[in-house]
Amino acid sequence: LTTQQVNLRLILVSGKTQDFIFSPSDSAMDIAKHVFDNWPLGWEEEQVSSASILRLIFQGRFLHGNVTLGALKLPPGRTTVMHLVARETLPEPNSHGQRNREKTAESNCCLLL
Repeated sequence: LTTQQVNLRLILVSGKTQDFIFSPSDSAMDIAKHVFDNWPLGWEEEQVSSASILRLIFQGRFLHGNVTLGALKLPPGRTTVMHLVARETLPEPNSHGQRNREKTAESNCCLLL
């Protein structure tokens, strides 16, 4: 793992995790496609039909497809934890009704490594 690489630990709603290495120029869409194309062993029950419905959640917020890892200012050399969920559409920003129903998909805890 070089300082130019980002180690992402993706967590499914089921609690299963998998680590992946990406570059800062990779976008949320690139990550979803890579994970879909390289679906981990042990995640068979969570297999989805299309990369386009995979969404990343970072610090309680959905990442839109064109956001790059570099833009998130992630700490280099550290493992960053994100949630991976299957959703057809993204909630509108600041739609509190959606967020309140979504509480189960969010985590407010921190993982210090």
